[in-house]
Amino acid sequence: QVQLVESGGGLVQPGGSLRLSCAVSGIIFRFSAMGWYRQAPGMQRELVAQIIRSGTINYADSVKGRFTISRDIAKNTVYLQMNNLNAEDTAVYYCRATTTGGEYWGQGTQVTVSS
Repeated sequence: QVQLVESGGGLVQPGGSLRLSCAVSGIIFRFSAMGWYRQAPGMQRELVAQIIRSGTINYADSVKGRFTISRDIAKNTVYLQMNNLNAEDTAVYYCRATTTGGEYWGQGTQVTVSS
């Protein structure tokens, strides 16, 4: 059974930081492409950052220079370090794994940026 479990969301003030984690089980993590997506109220889900099997990383323009995606293969975990957060970053953040067998999503974690 494939499971993706996100954690690390919460309420943070503008300019603050959070680190999201996504613990993965049930798939061969090192052969998977991993991505972080977010969905704000009334908006479509959008890609925030992804790291593919080769290690190539892509970011949405809106988060470049502020967010960093990384993975720990030994821990089957992918992270999203978010710095200099602003109100536009408020959303539910989802972890996604893409394998040859399909794609899988976590349940999401809420990030709220507000003073």
